[in-house]
Amino acid sequence: MRADPRALRFGAAITTLVLALVLVTGSAWLLAVQAMVFALAVVSRSPYTMLFKALVRSAPKETEDARPPKFAQAVGLVFAIAGLVGYLTGITPLALAATAAALLAAFLNAAFGFCLGCEMYLLIRRLLPAANMEVSK
Repeated sequence: MRADPRALRFGAAITTLVLALVLVTGSAWLLAVQAMVFALAVVSRSPYTMLFKALVRSAPKETEDARPPKFAQAVGLVFAIAGLVGYLTGITPLALAATAAALLAAFLNAAFGFCLGCEMYLLIRRLLPAANMEVSK
């Protein structure tokens, strides 16, 4: 499966805005919505990508493997869940740290095209040759 890098950056920009709002407002509900977006992106398609495709009709000049971005969305989901746990249990430092970490990763992708989760995926693939064998089957 292939992904449009423009759509990925668009989604990262919206995620950046949403997570910044979560930090400013302390809204666990808004973080829960973002966690759902991450979950949908892992199992299917991101609503942000679908919005991009509805707004932009031009075909991408190039595409990339969708597996690293899906992994990045899974990492984002883990951080969003950790942030939710922090907000819902009153452990504010956990909520703020997890949300801020996800925000930083989203910002790096939106602003500079650097996908931290994608790089983690590629590093894991290089370090664990057995994982490469399973994926290629």
